[in-house]
Amino acid sequence: MHITLRQIAVFTEVLKSGSTTQASQLLSLSQSAVSAALADLEGQLGVRLFDRVGKRLVLNEHGRLLYPRAVALLEQAADIEQLFREDQGAIRLYASSTIGNYLLPGMIADWRRDYPHLPLELSVGNSKDVIDAVADFRVDLGLIEGPCHVSDIVSHPWLEDELVVFTAPDAPLLRQPVTLESLAAAPWILREQGSGTREIVDYLLLSYLPQFQLALELGNSEAIKHAVRHGMGVSCLSRRVVAEQLESGSLVEVTIPLPKLSRTLYRIHHRQKHVSNALNRFLSYCRE
Repeated sequence: MHITLRQIAVFTEVLKSGSTTQASQLLSLSQSAVSAALADLEGQLGVRLFDRVGKRLVLNEHGRLLYPRAVALLEQAADIEQLFREDQGAIRLYASSTIGNYLLPGMIADWRRDYPHLPLELSVGNSKDVIDAVADFRVDLGLIEGPCHVSDIVSHPWLEDELVVFTAPDAPLLRQPVTLESLAAAPWILREQGSGTREIVDYLLLSYLPQFQLALELGNSEAIKHAVRHGMGVSCLSRRVVAEQLESGSLVEVTIPLPKLSRTLYRIHHRQKHVSNALNRFLSYCRE
């Protein structure tokens, strides 16, 4: 059975007007096309939907059974057309933890004030999780803390982010001028492998140390901040993540003998993924 929406629309218009002639005018079709569509529908259903009384078509018991379902089907089709005409489909995002926990909440709040009813789904994980979700078409857009090396994924530079080395105010590291050697000797508390932050810290900072002492790997920036605050070591995270603690003095920035640590945050999507107007509209809110 291959019932079409046009056949259903023809059926309802014939019912309302009582003739194929008037229905053809309302549907902007020829009378022969209307008659053929109605005949095809009756043929597929195996029943007559109208009794032919002279030149008039009178709805019979089969037509009365079909009518409410036909109206519901056409209304659902109209809802689908309206949904995508206004480009109001759900936006599915996956962000790495620094972005998802510290950057996106304010951006989403700004967007939500203007579009309070549009659906948005946000997942948060590490950069590897984000890349895997984009590669598998499970999300529309990914936001990560470092470059992506997967050939089927398109990366666009998004925002600049500064990294800062920090420790507790009474940490032994601060009792003498900080050198690469003293940094290497300090216990480091770092994000886990697969994290965009860890990848950049390894490249921009730890590669300059002759060796370094890894004390802990944690999968959560909040856990790292608490561990450092309790004197367990030194770490390096986005300045956005530790801004409040640096301001309050519960953590202190460590001045290091290296150039400023900065990185580019990226937005990524699959090469074959269509970037909708709704998604582009949301991205216009994703600014500093």
